[in-house]
Amino acid sequence: MFLRKRDLPPLLRAIHDPPARLYLRGEGDAELLTRPAVAIVGARACSPYGAQVARMLGRELARAGAVVVSGLARGIDGEAHRGALDARGHTVAVLGCGIDRDYPAAHMSLARSIAERSLIVSEYEPGVEPAPWRFPARNRIIAGLCAATVVVEARERSGALITADFALEEGREVFAVPGEITSALSAGANALLRLGATPLTAAGDVLESLGLEAPPPAEPEGGPLLDLLPATADELVRKTGLSAGEVTAALAELDVAGLAKEGDGIYRRLA
Repeated sequence: MFLRKRDLPPLLRAIHDPPARLYLRGEGDAELLTRPAVAIVGARACSPYGAQVARMLGRELARAGAVVVSGLARGIDGEAHRGALDARGHTVAVLGCGIDRDYPAAHMSLARSIAERSLIVSEYEPGVEPAPWRFPARNRIIAGLCAATVVVEARERSGALITADFALEEGREVFAVPGEITSALSAGANALLRLGATPLTAAGDVLESLGLEAPPPAEPEGGPLLDLLPATADELVRKTGLSAGEVTAALAELDVAGLAKEGDGIYRRLA
């Protein structure tokens, strides 16, 4: 199935260079592309913190009724899609290859889950191979489908910044998650903030711009760790049997949710 240019959703049809056709795959109705949507993009080789933030944002935005749009890539993209699926919400994956391909192949299972509930889209007909130049072109569709774009983590020349540039050129709102000034993974997002992007500290920041109401807060995945605080990350690893990466990710979600804060290496609960 495909949409001709005249049948594209209004936001995508309004961009400078809309696709001549948009191929669709999945159980979702084409009407899904007209709903309030947010792009969540960022680094492929993201940090555990970035992955957890992307998944949390995907989950919270989808719970509030927003469609989460991303590029099915490793890292931030994949976690944003998974977060929306966790919430049994809707998410749209935009491919940089033929509509019949699952790229990267490692995300075949994720693509299947997206197609079972929502949509996978591409401007490329079946059989078109992925090529480096097709992914920056794909990014204009990610931004074009959405009223807002969120950059979670991005290096200085990240493709996520191309998506943000497309969004800015079309007058759409761009949010960036502030990152550590010493981390190369934060360089791109922090540069966007210097250029005037809106700092994102919670999903509610985006929902407000879309005119959507935040649902009642759900307990974060790291909730059980709250009962063990105050403690250092190493102490939590020993007490819980979780890996260091799992503990770091859970603590990051508690931090973003405003339930815990680190000081002098010790995490303390705030609620």
